[in-house]
Amino acid sequence: MNRRRQKKLANRLVAAVMFGEIREVAALLRAGAQPGTANSDGTTPLYAASVHGDADAVRLLLAAGAAPDAESGHGSEGTPLCAAAAWGHLDAVRELLAHGADPNLREDGGTGYAPLDWATKEFQPHPETAAALRAAGARPRDI
Repeated sequence: MNRRRQKKLANRLVAAVMFGEIREVAALLRAGAQPGTANSDGTTPLYAASVHGDADAVRLLLAAGAAPDAESGHGSEGTPLCAAAAWGHLDAVRELLAHGADPNLREDGGTGYAPLDWATKEFQPHPETAAALRAAGARPRDI
């Protein structure tokens, strides 16, 4: 498949994920869209699914080979697990953890927040999400 077609498929895949069109996501993956390829803005499909809390899309993308710990964006996003944890999307967090996402991986190339940091933020804590992360081995950051 040529590079132009792959870019077009990547843009369509991220858009389908963002709009919750799970059937379109599945069709695009069958058509050859790569589950880990970012769109023109640098957003990966798995990050988009995670930030929107779409556990079905997360599951589908991981089954298709998306890397659970791949960072998204050009310094403006982060890891799928951090995205899901920040918004308290418990089902997406569980899917990511079940597929090997590192509960202690800090975003921004290892210099930013970890998923547990996001789940326990003072302004918007998500106790159930934090509990799931701790059960998976997440540790508080040493300050």
